[in-house]
Amino acid sequence: MTTLAQYLQNASQSKGSGCISTQMVTLVLAIADVSQRISAAVHKGALGGVLGSADTENVQGETQKKLDVIANDMILEALAKTEVVAGMASEELDDCSPVAGHEDKPFLVLFDPLDGSSNIDVNVSIGTIVSVLPNPANGPVTNQAFLQAGTAQLAAAYVVYGPQTQLVLTFGHGVVAFTLDRDAGQYIQTSNGMEIPADTKEFAINMSNQRHWYPPVQRYISELLAGKTGSRGQDFNMRWSASMVADVHRVLTRGGIFMYPKDLRDPNKPGKLRLMYEANPMSFLVEQAGGASFDAAQRILDIQPTELHQRCAVMLGSKNEVNLVAGYHQ
Repeated sequence: MTTLAQYLQNASQSKGSGCISTQMVTLVLAIADVSQRISAAVHKGALGGVLGSADTENVQGETQKKLDVIANDMILEALAKTEVVAGMASEELDDCSPVAGHEDKPFLVLFDPLDGSSNIDVNVSIGTIVSVLPNPANGPVTNQAFLQAGTAQLAAAYVVYGPQTQLVLTFGHGVVAFTLDRDAGQYIQTSNGMEIPADTKEFAINMSNQRHWYPPVQRYISELLAGKTGSRGQDFNMRWSASMVADVHRVLTRGGIFMYPKDLRDPNKPGKLRLMYEANPMSFLVEQAGGASFDAAQRILDIQPTELHQRCAVMLGSKNEVNLVAGYHQ
């Protein structure tokens, strides 16, 4: 059985295109280590006094959970100590967090410390999402340095805190998964390469927003709901957990399409999910597993960000379904 450390060591010594730097090894091991501590806090739950509201709001005006703040602080501290990170940006912070004296280090890291935090208090799966970018700055790290298209990502990962804690990772050469062995205190490789089937019979979307969707999404979902008697000629199953990590993990594991489209409630709002912290890293992972991604107009990874907390519509997963719904938009 291959541990995460062994996998990374092998990747750093590879002679092919999948070779990663020793600095990347340091970063990923730090992410894995802090995720174990977050996992322990999540699994402790009420016994650890970590449930409930922190009585504060993040930059998006959302009420923060105690675990949101705890996980955010854990990650900031852990990655600052690696000496390979120049700066970080979090969904929970107004602006980026430069690492003092490390302006010349190779990586910028964006993260959502606890995705799906509305599920924390009801014991439903949540997760951490991470995106790694090259550091283009020659001086102090500012918000502008993070505004790179998703195609610039060097690595992306998420950790899902469910019945098992799993780390899913890509460096742009496929997707691998690791499962936390709590007794050994380390991640063990449990997938040689995750692949999303091009066709699917499952979809994940918040149906309570149906009345607000634009016509292309209304059309697509109506066809799925019509089942065998409709134009698609087959039945589809809907799955929705209100945690992007959990829903996308299902897609990566067995196929499907995940959708959080823009809607008519606020026509000036391009979507709900954050481009830099959620859409880009998840799209990178999905595409590396053979899937596709799309917002309301283009491939998500091609979007040029203009704001650190920019939002976008998200449709990703099985390639043929994403291409179909993209065609309806165009």
